Amino acid sequence: MERQSRNCDNWRRLHWCESGLSPGQSRDEGCGPPGKIRAHCWIYLACSLTTYFHPGINLKKIHYASIKLYEKLEEETGQVVGFHQPGSIRIATTPVRVDEFKYQMTRTGWHATEQYIIEPEKIQEMFPLLNMNKILAGLYNPGDGHIDPYSLTMALAAGARKYGALLKYPAPVTSLIPRSDGTWDVETPQGSMRANRIVNAAGFWAREVGKMVGLEHPLIPVQHQYVVTSTIPEVKALKRELPVLRDLEGSYYLRQERDGLLFGPYESQEKMKVQDSWVTNGVPPGFGKELFESDLDRIMEHVEAAMEMVPVLKKADIINIVNGPITYSPDILPMVGPHQGVRNYWVAIGFGYGIIHAGGVGKYLSDWILHGEPPFDLIELDPNRYGKWTTTQYTEAKARESYGFNNIVGYPKEERFAGRPTQRVSGLYKILESKCSMGFHAGWEQPHWFYKPGQDTRYRPSFRRTNWFEPVGSEYKQVMQSVGVIDLSPFGKFNIKGQDSVRLLDHLFANVIPKVGFTNISHMLTPKGRVYAELTVSHQTPGEFLLITGSGSELHDLRWIEEEAVNGGYDVEIKNITDELGVLGIAGPHARKVLQKLTSEDLSDDVFKFLQTKSLKVSNIPVTAIRISYTGELGWELYHRREDSVALYDIIMNAGQEEGIDNFGTYAMNALRLEKAFRAWGSEMNCDTNPLEAGLDYFIKLNKPADFIGKQALKQIKAKGLKRRLVCLTLATDDVDPEGNESIWYDGKVVGNTTSGSYSYSVQKSLAFAYVPVELSKVGQQVEVELLGTNYPATVIQEPLVLTEPARNRLRKKNGKDKI
Repeated sequence: MERQSRNCDNWRRLHWCESGLSPGQSRDEGCGPPGKIRAHCWIYLACSLTTYFHPGINLKKIHYASIKLYEKLEEETGQVVGFHQPGSIRIATTPVRVDEFKYQMTRTGWHATEQYIIEPEKIQEMFPLLNMNKILAGLYNPGDGHIDPYSLTMALAAGARKYGALLKYPAPVTSLIPRSDGTWDVETPQGSMRANRIVNAAGFWAREVGKMVGLEHPLIPVQHQYVVTSTIPEVKALKRELPVLRDLEGSYYLRQERDGLLFGPYESQEKMKVQDSWVTNGVPPGFGKELFESDLDRIMEHVEAAMEMVPVLKKADIINIVNGPITYSPDILPMVGPHQGVRNYWVAIGFGYGIIHAGGVGKYLSDWILHGEPPFDLIELDPNRYGKWTTTQYTEAKARESYGFNNIVGYPKEERFAGRPTQRVSGLYKILESKCSMGFHAGWEQPHWFYKPGQDTRYRPSFRRTNWFEPVGSEYKQVMQSVGVIDLSPFGKFNIKGQDSVRLLDHLFANVIPKVGFTNISHMLTPKGRVYAELTVSHQTPGEFLLITGSGSELHDLRWIEEEAVNGGYDVEIKNITDELGVLGIAGPHARKVLQKLTSEDLSDDVFKFLQTKSLKVSNIPVTAIRISYTGELGWELYHRREDSVALYDIIMNAGQEEGIDNFGTYAMNALRLEKAFRAWGSEMNCDTNPLEAGLDYFIKLNKPADFIGKQALKQIKAKGLKRRLVCLTLATDDVDPEGNESIWYDGKVVGNTTSGSYSYSVQKSLAFAYVPVELSKVGQQVEVELLGTNYPATVIQEPLVLTEPARNRLRKKNGKDKI
């Protein structure tokens, strides 16, 4: 301990070893001899790591595309790129990290990237400089590594020129002027140019560019430091390059840099530094190669952790400490794609990990622009996931949290609490917040599960069943046997009306347009016949519609609808009324009995039918009532003015005391909808799936007269036949349930993946949706589902596991109660 303390003091004193640079000067890392300044090396900050790994599903495809591009760049352009691929190892020093690795392995089998869990002996063989005392396992990705950022930039530029691009610089954009036909005039000191669309890929200056078109992009520049050492004899003596190391508990990455080491930590959210002046005053004019003042004290706990893990660091001298800006979005993920509200304005901004995303995102955007739809689902990067509720204060709080949480354990059902609540709370927030565990949905707070006196109320994320398991079971029972109330205010809600409204919706949706006073489930498809969105469509009065979508799809869906309306010249008025309306759901066998006490409207089954919509009053509070429930039980969704939410909730809860009314949250609703085999957009269907393989045939009307988007492609898909199908699986596990994206195994091979899962409280087994090859989709087929390193036997079942209330009613009328 004493020796380590002395070495930490040495690090604090900084052995500069010839560089002689001061803050504000550019330090060249990876572009020439250590300590030498090269004015043209302008990407000074990038630690240049490349990895196939990502905890998300579709971002793995972005990483994969980037690496595959970089592997062939030198051959294609003749430009050396300095690409090193020694692999990378994430090390686990706690049992929960080992679980996390197993969790990630269940989600990688159906992807192209190689990934393995390796034992300590293998780790030591690959990285002999490690102190192995605490290491339990490693997550190894062959092909990972690092690349020279300057050479990469020059190679990309050379490739662009080779294929006909004209590069002009410096050419700062001074203004962006939209034209009535959707094109843009882009003004620069070198003149003006006309563009069919613009892509904001301006990095640090993305906020300034956004302001030119009236947008406040939620971006925050944070300071990131890394350290480069001088030659270390033990490193120099190695016969092969060390793999990149990521010590997750120490929260740093470490890689070989020539004969020394490069070490980069992520400080806690309390210690890390945000460049506030840039948020307030913008990026300083002419900024490009400068660095911030380094601050070794800020990272010393990480230095000490690295010294313990890699002891040769204790004797190492420092060549450089680099401290420069990285632009963070609130959730650390970039924003990629077209932006709602501004025609033909696209973004590729907020890259916390720019190099590994650059190649893949460039291809993704190019494909989308060329083909009119995204090449695969990537809604987690949708710039429209943020809205007016995303204030600067919120963005800063979340960016701090995201930076500090770079290496925390990534649990399923994870919640992060910084910056919450936003202004976007339903009227019930203050009433419910002390009774439940809230989840964050597009700025809204929504109850996930409720607790009773004496129950553990803490947030306890886990890879296994945790403290919410029993309470959710009680909520499930509440809805199935009595009556429950749920806050559904986060739904996205649009009003569409006008003389062309029916014609527009007939073009947008694959289902028929419902009659006045009725509701249906409808899907917007892409030109290639994939599922872009799922909405409920209610025909309120002739030519006027209420459209409802999920909270995470609000502006994603609105942008698509608005774009089609403009491009097709439809005479319609489209209004986003999401923040104006609150929504209460009431469901369960006693739901009608409770509501009937509060309204003069006849709610009987023959008068207020399933999928009907009516305007009525609930104890003098005006509501739009739709007889529908995502639970599959008897229920209504009640749309009302947001300011009436508390009064409406209190009235319903008081009226239901005799029936034992109580609250339920989204976890119970998920278990209920899975048992009823209700698909969820973003899980069972998205831009990676077509509606036929997703089992949505009932909602797709290929014979309707309108030539809806995707109709012709879908006819071709149907004619060719399907290669896979969505099935329902039951599986007996121990204390773990499927979440979605786990690998499906058959005959020793990965053959598919789950899409979502839960525990079924009715049959007391795990339940999951999964895509499998058509030949494995028959009822009774046996497969395996991989969960936390164990393959559990699973069986394809006849869906639904539990009949919906309307289906039970039809059978009851047909066969009698004893046959149900």
